[in-house]
Amino acid sequence: MTSPHTFSEFAYWRDTITGRCGLTLSRAYCEERIHALSDPAVTTTKSFTATYGEDYLKQVIGWFRRAQEEATS
Repeated sequence: MTSPHTFSEFAYWRDTITGRCGLTLSRAYCEERIHALSDPAVTTTKSFTATYGEDYLKQVIGWFRRAQEEATS
């Protein structure tokens, strides 16, 4: 199931995060997000999982890992 609020490709996700949202996918930021999203006790992670599902959560964590590897700072 794909929601209009989810992404099916890394490039679209990255472009939205950096362009539309104005965030920098630095190594530190990605590490912070990976840590938070990997902790099921975090309130925002619970909400994310309830809204989008476990599979999409894993996909987004993977995208943050990829962005972290690609980051120059």
